[in-house]
Amino acid sequence: MDIVLNGEGMVIDDGFVITDLLEKLNQDSKRVVVELNQNIVGKSDYSEVQINDGDSFEIIQFVPGG
Repeated sequence: MDIVLNGEGMVIDDGFVITDLLEKLNQDSKRVVVELNQNIVGKSDYSEVQINDGDSFEIIQFVPGG
């Protein structure tokens, strides 16, 4: 499946949910905000939201410090 991640094309396996994508990217779901097709996805939905071909994601990581 082809998706867009932070403005770049990416190929992932069929059947991925957001938690699968975050694992593939080595991202901690507690430290990111995920936007799917210009809508913020609630953290409680990461394991349920199915990724579809052509979806567009923005993943923003929180960095501690100041």
